[in-house]
Amino acid sequence: MRALRIGSRGSALALWQAEFVRDWIARHTGGAPPEIVRIRTAGDQYQQGSVAAIGRKGVFIKEIEDALLAGTVDLAVHSLKDMPTEIPAGLALAAIPEREDPRDCLVARDSATLATLPRGARVGTSSLRRQAQLRRARPDLSVADLRGNVDTRLRRVEEGALDAVVLAHAGLKRLKQESRVTEIFEPDVMLPAVGQGALAVEARAEDPETCKCLVALNHHETHIAVTAERALLAALQGGCQLPLGAWARTEAGRLVLDACVCSPDGTDVMRDRATGEIAAPAALGASLGRRLLDAGADRLLRLAGR
Repeated sequence: MRALRIGSRGSALALWQAEFVRDWIARHTGGAPPEIVRIRTAGDQYQQGSVAAIGRKGVFIKEIEDALLAGTVDLAVHSLKDMPTEIPAGLALAAIPEREDPRDCLVARDSATLATLPRGARVGTSSLRRQAQLRRARPDLSVADLRGNVDTRLRRVEEGALDAVVLAHAGLKRLKQESRVTEIFEPDVMLPAVGQGALAVEARAEDPETCKCLVALNHHETHIAVTAERALLAALQGGCQLPLGAWARTEAGRLVLDACVCSPDGTDVMRDRATGEIAAPAALGASLGRRLLDAGADRLLRLAGR
């Protein structure tokens, strides 16, 4: 097999993800490890203000997809939660590896949990979904918009600029920073983002050699779960920055999907659950999305600027 090039962002977490796929390819093909090509995205360049303010979807992946389409790289590794539901023509999701823990977690000073944070504590997160659910659970908190890589966010707590930050548990586990976690949020407290904890390996659709070598990396159960979540997101016509939580999993041979749509201030939350056949995850996600819209979710999404 020819030598491959993997497109990746340059953060420590993105490089961990690219290295994971690189090492898997080297082990399973017997060839030389692929080269990792670092690509700076719009989300990396503009660190001031919210991600939504950049004004387009896919702010952490578009430049990498452009390189893939141009042939500068042969495959790309993304955090699935950063991917819009529409994939550019000519590209394909070649594999979704087994998902890590999808839950969110708290890293706080003095080992605090959400319940024990002092009144008015400053908690940082760039996610409208996390902000809304935090405000729902603790309206007294001061929730601050926070950008930057994992190390930058953790440092804000260390330096005392913030009392706590909310991060994806999967990212901290991958970076061996799990000891910093003071609480893992169960889904009844904070539903994760669509695709959170899962990776996506993208390739050119007309590159069968590369796509074929990645087939065994795909994890069937994870693929089913995130397909349901992404179908829900598509039905709501939303991007990754909406205050929308979703979590799909298999229970007793059935596919279960929980979802919530929140007002940005957390005062209004719609939550619903759907159960269906494992063989039809997209239909389940789309059906739940339509049900939420029929119940008035569109009003909450408009408040968030959809």
